[in-house]
Amino acid sequence: MADKIIENNQVSVMGRIATGFTFSHQVFGEGFYMMDILVKRLSDSEDRIPVMVSERLIDITQDYVGEYIEIHGQFRSYNRHEEKRNRLVLSVFAREVKFVGEEEETVPVNQIFLDGYICKPPVYRKTPLGREIADLLMAVNRPYGKSDYIPCICWGRNARYASAFEVGGHVLIWGRIQSREYMKRISENETEKRIAYEVSVSKLEYVE
Repeated sequence: MADKIIENNQVSVMGRIATGFTFSHQVFGEGFYMMDILVKRLSDSEDRIPVMVSERLIDITQDYVGEYIEIHGQFRSYNRHEEKRNRLVLSVFAREVKFVGEEEETVPVNQIFLDGYICKPPVYRKTPLGREIADLLMAVNRPYGKSDYIPCICWGRNARYASAFEVGGHVLIWGRIQSREYMKRISENETEKRIAYEVSVSKLEYVE
């Protein structure tokens, strides 16, 4: 059963390790740690992607900053309570890690496949330049009755197609994980720079 569930959320990313390890939490004596990796885009910019990794997969006492790594796993979410509200926190949960040479890194690897359900009405809009965008929130089931909630963004023809999706609709999505910076207003005269994560959709299919 668990393997069947795993198939509905598959991520492969390759990039350069940008940070050391920060302790996240422990489950049955197994420690989990966070790190960021920088994944190149075809446009030469980079996406900064947070990765959660078990101490059983990697030696968390070592400094790997600057090294290249390939990771396979899932894109996961949890709600963190802060400032009287819940904030959706997203990261790649690593199941396999492999260090790679820098020359292998010339081919950008950033792929995700999701098989899930629409859990909010799609938000369709146009940019000032007339580009069509649709925002989706996907619920992807995990074993033991849990789900991951993953924001996805569609463009152009995909955005038009997705704008008609209904809540509860079963959808398959292929794309890549992207990061973008934004300014969050904390108070009247204070803002804070934050990073949002979402799936940039290259292909999607509504399952009847």
